[in-house]
Amino acid sequence: MDGITDIESLRRAMAENSGQPEGPARNARAEQLLAEAERLGVPLAVIEALGHQLKVYNYSSEKDKMFVPFARLLRMWDERPEDFDAYEAHSLHWVFKWMSAGMLDQPHIPLASVEKWLGEMERRYRLAGYSERAVRGAEFSVAAHVGDVARAERAYAAWLAADRDDMADCHACELHGQGWWQAERGRDEEALRLWRPVLEGEFTCAHEPHTVLASSLLPLLRLGRLQEARTHHLRGFRLVRAMESMRGAYADHVEFCALTGNEARGLELLAQRPAYFTDDGHPRSRMDFMAVTALLMDRLTGLGLGDRRVPGPAGRAWTARELAAHARTEALALAERFDRRNGTPHVGRRVRARMDRAPLAERLPLGVRAARVRTPAAPSPAPARPEEPGPPDLPALLAEARRLSDTLQPHAMEAWAAVAGAARDAELDARARAEIADHESMRLGPDGAELLERAAELYAEAGDPGESLAARARAAYVRALAGDVDGALAAVAEPYDRVLALYAEGGTGLRQTATVALSRARILMRRVHGAEGPVEPSAAEAAEAAVREVLALVEGRTGEHVRLAARRAEGLAMLAELASRRGDVRAGAELFARAAEAFTGAGLPWFAVEYEARLAQLAHHLGDVAETERALRAALEHGGPHLEATGRAQLHLQLAEVLGGRDLAEEAAEHALQAAHWADEAGEGPTLGAWARHLLGGFLLRQGRWAEAAEVLESALPDLAAETHGDGAVVQARWWLGDCLSELGEHRAAAEHRLRAAETARHWPEQRDHATLAHLAAESLEQAGLPAEAERAYARAGALWRDLGDVHGLVRSLRARAWLALRAEEDPRAAQALMAEAVRVCEAALDAADDAEARRQLVAELGHTHRQYGDLLARSVSDDAGDEAIRAVFEAALDRTERAIEVFASLGGAALHSRTGAELSAGWLETDLSRPARAAARARAVLAAYEDADGGAEAVRARRAEAEQLLRLARERTG
Repeated sequence: MDGITDIESLRRAMAENSGQPEGPARNARAEQLLAEAERLGVPLAVIEALGHQLKVYNYSSEKDKMFVPFARLLRMWDERPEDFDAYEAHSLHWVFKWMSAGMLDQPHIPLASVEKWLGEMERRYRLAGYSERAVRGAEFSVAAHVGDVARAERAYAAWLAADRDDMADCHACELHGQGWWQAERGRDEEALRLWRPVLEGEFTCAHEPHTVLASSLLPLLRLGRLQEARTHHLRGFRLVRAMESMRGAYADHVEFCALTGNEARGLELLAQRPAYFTDDGHPRSRMDFMAVTALLMDRLTGLGLGDRRVPGPAGRAWTARELAAHARTEALALAERFDRRNGTPHVGRRVRARMDRAPLAERLPLGVRAARVRTPAAPSPAPARPEEPGPPDLPALLAEARRLSDTLQPHAMEAWAAVAGAARDAELDARARAEIADHESMRLGPDGAELLERAAELYAEAGDPGESLAARARAAYVRALAGDVDGALAAVAEPYDRVLALYAEGGTGLRQTATVALSRARILMRRVHGAEGPVEPSAAEAAEAAVREVLALVEGRTGEHVRLAARRAEGLAMLAELASRRGDVRAGAELFARAAEAFTGAGLPWFAVEYEARLAQLAHHLGDVAETERALRAALEHGGPHLEATGRAQLHLQLAEVLGGRDLAEEAAEHALQAAHWADEAGEGPTLGAWARHLLGGFLLRQGRWAEAAEVLESALPDLAAETHGDGAVVQARWWLGDCLSELGEHRAAAEHRLRAAETARHWPEQRDHATLAHLAAESLEQAGLPAEAERAYARAGALWRDLGDVHGLVRSLRARAWLALRAEEDPRAAQALMAEAVRVCEAALDAADDAEARRQLVAELGHTHRQYGDLLARSVSDDAGDEAIRAVFEAALDRTERAIEVFASLGGAALHSRTGAELSAGWLETDLSRPARAAARARAVLAAYEDADGGAEAVRARRAEAEQLLRLARERTG
């Protein structure tokens, strides 16, 4: 191809190709470059091009193509080793390991050939003087693959015992293999111990911690360490999803989804990599991928979703049931090829075990956006057929329903529904029929008034006039719920008057009387609730009087029956509501607290949840963070399994916000995660769930969990909308995501999100966020290698900082532009002019400043600007400048650096590290100007400055080490 004229241009082209994404396009380019190398007629060029081709094949789905270029390289080495330089000779021996593993992964290559190759590797390594470590590691891989445990253990021990040398895999890769074997042998804790240095970033490489994170998922799940497993999934999947060569690790993440109730996310993962179903260049990873696909599809089929459309191999539509069968057949066919080659059943056994794994968690919330797979409604189970047909035990069902409703238990409604179902053809007395109608009306809500009237008639027929009046009062309240408050008040008036008279005569009990009085109070409260704007005093007074009448009725009698205790608690809650509405927030909070305590004291904690949630709102309004947190925790505890998904999500979300405000980011993140999970369960993922994910991303960011935070924020953004969540939330999510991506080294993507956030903030009245985001975007563009775009963004930020009167922001943007101008290799005077302007801006602001703290910060900024000005001057000298010109520039740089020293010195101990850093820069300039004595003096001054300092501090150690280095150089120059 044009442009490849010599070995140097070939090397540049290969380096460029190495930076491209893994895949067929990169491989094809490597093949073209080999053809170009052959045209050059330089043996080393061909050797390097073959090595490049080997590398890109190895890191792709076309691993089976490695063997041809390697065979050619090996032949060239055997015929003319002098054509290889030291690097290529080392590389040739290095890729022997790739060949060993590559052969093992190709079932068409006989095992005898693999063993022969292993022997050849051992012979050549011995001749080259290399340790046995890599050879024994390769032998271990062969033994483990065929299931020869005894040989694998021997080779494993020999691998670890042999010396590490230039042929040993990197520490990260070795630890992955060692941990994998421990997990394979059921020693999960030991595996995780071995992997810890890789997981914590002590050892890394191009494919680590990617594979360790994936391999750790199953051991963590087996150990019950679910939170760590979730973290490793979010971190690890982000690393492997763009790397074509990592199909095996990708399969581990699909398996994780299938085993943790995240089937919907598993389907998303399959959809992202359709080629993984069919790429056949690496049969072993394809077998793994098809095995976990079968596992996931079987899981869906088991949930009743076998007919659901799912992503699968291109060319046809697939249902879960069809893909399950296809994937299982493909996986087993591949396993059978390996086993036939190996002469053992080991691979097939492993694949079957993997496909048949049972879930290890019902549902592990991940925090990312993925709708739960909805299972079809299960039909009501048919009643078990007794050996001798007979009716259901209706008396037992009736007794249980009465017990549950009498004690206000949460499942009373279901119990009465069971009674109603069993009683369809049975003869029941009037009271039982009244109770059934009564509870059926509760299920109907505002439409249940007519059924309650029927219940009232049946209670009267049963000889219970008090319960009949109570049912009529409840029917009146249902009318109020439907919006007819005046009609409800008229309807309750007669039952209210009659029950009081009946109670006075001893014709009914306190429970029934309190129920009628409470229904009347509820109706009056509906009139208060329905008022728009301020409540008329008469309405509020009437409601309060009715509530206090209920409280007076039950006072001192609540121990007689749980329903009386519940009436008192509800009455207190009504008073709390009235107090809040008239603006007495503190009294409202106290009354809600008493109401919640009354419910929990009566053994009815599930009724306390609503009032604890209201208490939390009022406590928050009062600024009582501790009480807000306590009330929310109590609501979650007391609600337990009885909370609906939406209510649970809201409570978790509020608690997350409270804890986040207290800088308890780790616990806040856990509650935000739960909020996102329950919002998804409630079908509110795009609204409540998106807000929860937004907060979760921020809390993870605070903990430095960049990859997890990025996954969650990227998941939240499609649902975050200015109309629903406010444009501030959208900007903040992009801002946070930009911070995460910057930390992860994804600078181009970070710049995109920061620019989009800045564009939204551009329309806000206050422009500080706009300026900050523009500046951050400029930094990302600069780090992404886009200097022209970065210059424009810095200029935009600088103009905004100037308009805002923010000197620090303006000065930093000018300095950044100066460095960009210098790196553009144009006239260095443009860079110097920008740095000079930064100095002028600082000095002008100092002249105008009258606040001591502001002056101190400006002095520090001026010092840093002088220091950078000096550095910029020193680096602006061209290689072809004459000695006098170079000396003049270094003198000017030294002058700026000395100014920085003086400025930092004026700040005293607070700027010690800045001053000594400038002092050392001046010392290096002194050596460049052939003044070793002055350089030594500066080095000794730095050492003296730290004579009594804490030697363990990193900055102190670094300054001392540099000063010693400068001093040694100065002494050598003096000598």
